[in-house]
Amino acid sequence: MHSVVSRYIGELAETGGLKGTDIANITDVSKATVSRWKSGDIRPHPKNELILSDLYYIVGRLSEFYAPDEIRTWLYARHPQLGGERAMDLIHSDRSVQVLAVIDRLDDDVFV
Repeated sequence: MHSVVSRYIGELAETGGLKGTDIANITDVSKATVSRWKSGDIRPHPKNELILSDLYYIVGRLSEFYAPDEIRTWLYARHPQLGGERAMDLIHSDRSVQVLAVIDRLDDDVFV
């Protein structure tokens, strides 16, 4: 039986176009560690579970507007509405609320 973390990692790849390397970068762990999370051999530290949870939610929201390869690009691009910062960096820094505010503007039909 796969864990929730394993399912999240699989869905982040399918829905968000994210690779193990992307998840390793945002959580500051090795790609091998992400692989062990996915296989269920180990569990992430609680801080990394929060990062994965936020990333999963954000990717889900973005999937309403973009294809997986576009989501990955969106997460890595610098955004004027984020003060020139990258969404991935903000998610890593526990500032996901700022990213979600931009996505909320997409819901309101404001071009991002």
